[in-house]
Amino acid sequence: MFLKFGIIFAITISMVLARPEPENLDFLSDEYIDYLNSLKTTWKAGRNFDRNTPIEKIRGQMGAIIDVPEEIASRIPVVKNDHISNEHIPEVFDARNKWPNCKSIQQIRDQGSCGSCWAFGAVEAISDRICIASGQKKQVEISGEDLLSCCHNCGYGCSGGYPAMAWEYWVQNGIVTGGLYQDKNTCRPYSIEPCEHHVEHGNRPKCGSTVQTPRCVQQCQTGYNQSYEQDRYFGQSAYHVHSNVQDIQKEILTNGPVEATFLVYADFLSYKSGVYQRTSNSMVSGHAIKILGWGVDNGTPYWLCANSWNTDWGENGFFRVLRGQNEVSIESQIYAGLPK
Repeated sequence: MFLKFGIIFAITISMVLARPEPENLDFLSDEYIDYLNSLKTTWKAGRNFDRNTPIEKIRGQMGAIIDVPEEIASRIPVVKNDHISNEHIPEVFDARNKWPNCKSIQQIRDQGSCGSCWAFGAVEAISDRICIASGQKKQVEISGEDLLSCCHNCGYGCSGGYPAMAWEYWVQNGIVTGGLYQDKNTCRPYSIEPCEHHVEHGNRPKCGSTVQTPRCVQQCQTGYNQSYEQDRYFGQSAYHVHSNVQDIQKEILTNGPVEATFLVYADFLSYKSGVYQRTSNSMVSGHAIKILGWGVDNGTPYWLCANSWNTDWGENGFFRVLRGQNEVSIESQIYAGLPK
């Protein structure tokens, strides 16, 4: 019950520390954005969603199931890293700089109108780890579509899933390659069209209601030069990284980016830049992302994260969140694995 109880404890502590919010204030209103900026914390708020966006549509752009059942949690071993001393952990680290030839580490994907973040956080980190393990020689985009549609034990497809099961699926079944929407150079590219996540006046169509999960088609697209079976990449292991900050850092330093889940509160919907710290008590949903580094901004330690809401959200698709206090439970569920 470690994961489940740990998350509940983190939520309880976090709620105690959050500030009381103004009553009767719409979380998508200009007044609420002004209120967030008046707090003068370590991040800036701004207009992302249209003010009349239904909350269910917003939840549909997330999709990580945070409350992990015991039968799932017990299947993924917890790994504690002791191979590097704490003294050798740098103050600032960015996987894009350590492994500059791994193109996938630089990439920001777009999950479209589908709650597939649980799958995207996994395949993004898996892609990075395959490249890193190859000495930066193997450039690969692992398919979010293949994982999303074919892992029937992972949850509910576009309606949400368990990141832990995504990593287990990689080990047991393998996942083929798959690039962005309409990509022609991979086996199963993403079939769901990109949309404007949290951006009011972008060029893409606005994100709509959650789409239906694509069918599991175990076949590569026409014209691709390998069969589905030939294209599969397998994992050697899947594990949950111990929630100690140093253990997470050592894992990233050694093997590359990891997948993390966190609790999304109402104030995060207005995130624009800076190091996010929660001020709201109103939880919206769970979300999964990739952590690729850390640093310190004006004395505030942070995790560097890649989101899957395209490059015009946040800090060019990335964002930073407070490190070391299990902010929004981001240090409670860290998943990773090693390629075969």
